[in-house]
Amino acid sequence: MTHYKVSLLQMNITSGDPEKNREKALSMIKQTISKKSKPDALLLPEMWTTAYQLGDIANICDQEGMPTNSLIAAQAKEGRVNIVAGSYASMKDRKVFNTAYVFNRHGDNIAKYQKIHLFKLMDEDKYIESGSQHCVFKLDGIKCGIIICYDLRFPELTRRLALEGIKLLFVPAQWPAARLDHWITLLKARAIENQIFIAAVNRAGENPEDEFAGGSMIISPWGEIIAQADYKEQVITADLDFSLIEQARSKIDILGDRVPHTY
Repeated sequence: MTHYKVSLLQMNITSGDPEKNREKALSMIKQTISKKSKPDALLLPEMWTTAYQLGDIANICDQEGMPTNSLIAAQAKEGRVNIVAGSYASMKDRKVFNTAYVFNRHGDNIAKYQKIHLFKLMDEDKYIESGSQHCVFKLDGIKCGIIICYDLRFPELTRRLALEGIKLLFVPAQWPAARLDHWITLLKARAIENQIFIAAVNRAGENPEDEFAGGSMIISPWGEIIAQADYKEQVITADLDFSLIEQARSKIDILGDRVPHTY
């Protein structure tokens, strides 16, 4: 498959209200997949069921992905669309993880990733457990990876995924407007240095502590922004031409020119 259509669902999130957020997400999913030219895959933001209502997170989180997983799986199956369901707080063995789930066109949960790098500036590490494994999966035969928000600042993680052959990296986030420049710069850098497509969705809106940047975007292996949202709630879509990966790597063989024994 050479061309692949991806949609990013940049949504506002109501802190601490999973039901309201699930209703909004389902509405945005339905609207997106009902279009004549629907996407092959769509992506939701980070922690979109609860936002960072950390003091209550153990009470309002999902239990091993439920009930959110069943709702998303049904939409994926009904719409025959792949859904990278962003991430949500999910409890397993009495521990809460910031967990991303991926569903294929049949509604099967084919991948799960627990955020590795926790953001201490907002005390995420005091309420959330750190994951310990990276995540690679296939959508329609295309090898993909996923990282979550703060993970973006650690290039070793994305490089590990690139060395395992991913062509597309999904990045759900809740990135503040105060550091929008970092968001753009880091996303472009990860795309350029690994010669992959990146689909990154941020949340819109604000909470008492932060205003969020929006600015969701899809970036080519050359670091070009091929679709970008502003700060408001919206859906953006782009068509990915995977032949650009081979083109970029044939001109500049970054991965092949590595000298890892010197690093």
